[in-house]
Amino acid sequence: MSAGLPRALKRRGIDVRVLMPGYPEVIARASEVSIVADLPARAGIEACRIGEVHTPDGLIVYLVLAPSLYQRTGTPYCGPDGLDWPDNDLRFARLSLAAAELAQGGAGLAWVPDVVHVNDWPGGLAPAYLRWQGVRVPTLLTAHNIAYQGVFSRDRLRALGIPQHAFRIDGVEFHGHISFLKAGMYYADHLSTVSKTYAREITTEAFGAGLHGLTRGIALEGRLSGIINGIDESWDPGRDPHLPHRFKADHLAGKRAIADLVRTGLCLAPSTGPLFGVVSRLVPQKGFDILAEVAGNIVREGGQIAMLGLGDHDTEYMMSRLARNHHGQIALLIGFNEPMARRILAASDFFLIPSRFEPCGLTQMQAQRYGALPVAHATGGLADTIEDGVTGFLFSEFSGKALHAACRRAFRTYADPATLDRMRRAAMARRFSWAISAEAYERLYDRLLGRPAIIRSRAISRALPRKTALREKEELRAATRVNLAVPALRRG
Repeated sequence: MSAGLPRALKRRGIDVRVLMPGYPEVIARASEVSIVADLPARAGIEACRIGEVHTPDGLIVYLVLAPSLYQRTGTPYCGPDGLDWPDNDLRFARLSLAAAELAQGGAGLAWVPDVVHVNDWPGGLAPAYLRWQGVRVPTLLTAHNIAYQGVFSRDRLRALGIPQHAFRIDGVEFHGHISFLKAGMYYADHLSTVSKTYAREITTEAFGAGLHGLTRGIALEGRLSGIINGIDESWDPGRDPHLPHRFKADHLAGKRAIADLVRTGLCLAPSTGPLFGVVSRLVPQKGFDILAEVAGNIVREGGQIAMLGLGDHDTEYMMSRLARNHHGQIALLIGFNEPMARRILAASDFFLIPSRFEPCGLTQMQAQRYGALPVAHATGGLADTIEDGVTGFLFSEFSGKALHAACRRAFRTYADPATLDRMRRAAMARRFSWAISAEAYERLYDRLLGRPAIIRSRAISRALPRKTALREKEELRAATRVNLAVPALRRG
C-alpha cells in the first residue's frame, strides 16, 4: 500500500509524500539522500534527522534517519533470531513522532500536509501525539490486520512521551498495557480498513481482537470505512517478465506450458487433472489446518497441489509432512521468491485460500488476473473481490467439509470446458487497480478536510473540475458506509 497508493494518488494530482524508517536496504538503494530536517529528542525517544529521497518516477520519500534504531540486520520488526526487537516501542514511537512533527510544521520544511494518513500500529501514535499537542491536522489510520496491535508494558509511558492522563480505556490503555493500534484508532479522526466486509467484521467479537467495542463505536459515529487494496499493473500474464511463457484469456497455450514446467520443477507427476496452487504465509490464520484435512480428497479426485510459502515452524512441519505423504501429487517449496510465486499463479487452474480471516488479501486478485480461479473462505476482502460461481468459488462456513464442497465445485467446473473457459475469461477481465482505491481515499481525505472538492497540498492549491454534489454524496456514502446490520460470518 505504501508503494502503490501514493503513486496512484500522485497521478490524480495530489502532492503525497511517504515517511518511513531509514532501513539500510532503503538507504543503499537511494541514489541520493538530502538532509532536510533535524528533529529533537523527546522523553526516551532519541533525536533523528529527516532525509529526502526522490524515486525514479518522482515520488518523494522522507526517511527517518536514526542509525541506532533502524540500521540493523533482520526484518523491520525482528532480529536474525526471529524475535521482536526489544525496543520496537521506541523505534516506532520515533516514526510516529516524526510524522506528527512534520504535520505541525515543526520540521522547518516548506511543505506541510493537509492530511496525515498512517498505517497499522507502527504509525499508531502519530494521531495521538498530534492530539496531545493540540494540533488539529486531520488524521486517518488504516488498519491492515487488527490482530497486530503493538502492545507494550505500561512502564514505557514516560519513555514514549505518553501523558499519564492518556493511560485509560478512552486512550492508549488495553488490558493494563499500552496499545499503539488502539491509540491510533481512538485518536484518529477516521479509521479505515482494507475491505468493506472486514470493516464490518472488526466490529464483532469474533474478529475484533478485543477492540470490537471501540470499532463498533467508531462505526456508529460514521468514522469507519472499508476500501479494498489494489495490485500493480505488473500483474499481467501477457507481459510478465517472470513468466517463461506469456498468455491471454483467448490464448492459453502459455498457461499450459507453464503448468508443465512447474510440475517438473516441483517433482509433481505428469497429470491431466487440475492443479491447485497455494502461495501464502504458512501461519494458522491462513487455514492450513482445514487444507490439510481436505488435501487427500483433492489428490484422490485427480488433483494436484503446488505450494510456496514460509511461516511458523508448526505449520511448515504440518504441510511438509502432507507433501511427503503424497509425494508426486503435493509439493511444498518452503521460502519465497517472486518469480516462482508468479509461475505457480500462472500454472494453477484453481487457487486455494481457506483463510480464517483475511482483511484484504492480494493473491486472490493476482490469481484471477492469471486465470487461476480462487477457492476461498468468504471472509474480509476475499468476499469482496471474488464473485462466487463467476470468478471463483466461495464457502461460508470455516470447516474442512465446506472447503471440500467448494473444491468439488471446482472439479465439476474443470470437467466442463465451456464453463471453465467462461469463468477464466471473467476472472482475467477483472481489474484491481490502485486507481480505484485512490479515488475512494481521495474522497475520504476531502471529507476529513470538510470539503467536497478534490484535495491539494497547501503547496499546490490548484482547482480541478468538481463532480455534481449529488454524485459526490452518493459515491462518498458508498465508499465509507459500514452496515452493522449485516450479520458477520461465523468463525470455525
